[in-house]
Amino acid sequence: MAKDIAIGIDIGGQTSKIGVVNAEGGILARSVIRTDTYGKDAEAFVDALAAAVRGLIAQTGTEGRVRGIGAGAPNANYYTGCISNAPNLEWAADGCVEFSRMLSERMGGLPVRLTNDANAAAAGEMKYGVAKGMKDFIMITLGTGVGSGIVIGGNIVYGHDGCAGELGHVCVEREGGRLCGCGKKGCLECYCSATGVARTAKEWLQASDEPSMLREVNNLSSKAVFDAAVSGDALAIRIFDYTGTILGRSLADFIAFSSPEAIVLFGGLARAGELLMDPVRKAMDDNVLRQWRGKVKLLHSALSESDAAILGASALAFM
Repeated sequence: MAKDIAIGIDIGGQTSKIGVVNAEGGILARSVIRTDTYGKDAEAFVDALAAAVRGLIAQTGTEGRVRGIGAGAPNANYYTGCISNAPNLEWAADGCVEFSRMLSERMGGLPVRLTNDANAAAAGEMKYGVAKGMKDFIMITLGTGVGSGIVIGGNIVYGHDGCAGELGHVCVEREGGRLCGCGKKGCLECYCSATGVARTAKEWLQASDEPSMLREVNNLSSKAVFDAAVSGDALAIRIFDYTGTILGRSLADFIAFSSPEAIVLFGGLARAGELLMDPVRKAMDDNVLRQWRGKVKLLHSALSESDAAILGASALAFM
């Protein structure tokens, strides 16, 4: 019997999404369980997860066809199969949870591959998305934070300890940079995430008396800045120009170390379209070495946000 089915699992702070996926990227069935109702009991969470996976396999009649399980989670290590010191997962907040071993044992020895969400996104893009057929590209996820997955020679780069690819924590402002949640100052994530856009808006509004419809917004967010920019608000447009310029300069630096065929952007902030992409593209081309100028494609992910996490995780099982 052909092993043409994979299970994809996306573990989030509140819920975990599970899907049964075929080799073409079709999601045959899906389910959601709570992640945050097990306290510090990792065993209970994995018990519930395994039960949900078995239920989906039975529902789709794919017993005997599943080749493996892929999972994306915060603070996940591909080499060890552990989730370690993940502040948003109470059952994995202190020390190491041997997630891959625990789930594999409950699933009759099915192989389980675990990585962080950005690496899973890169795997999904390589198998199902705009990077299909590419051997060298960089995935940048622009959400609440900035994540990245680096693919060289068709393989995701994990480094010697399984933690490589934290491009969101490359320093872009060394003098007076913003404090990042990681403890450093001036990280790319502080400027080019959805949170970073909101921080820029708050700082600029406080620093000047320039008229802006953003002054009427109670809870500033990147979506509010986007809506204002689309409506022609000059300050909001400059915020996207500023954000895109910082991101584009950083991408030019990233190109220098891996010479990718493409850089793929994914996530809520990437949906800003040309408001963001135009300054990103200009800054990238202005700052990249001449030998790569105009050669590296800047692409938007082809995967829908509702499916991307499950597809990305499932792709790990096909690799």
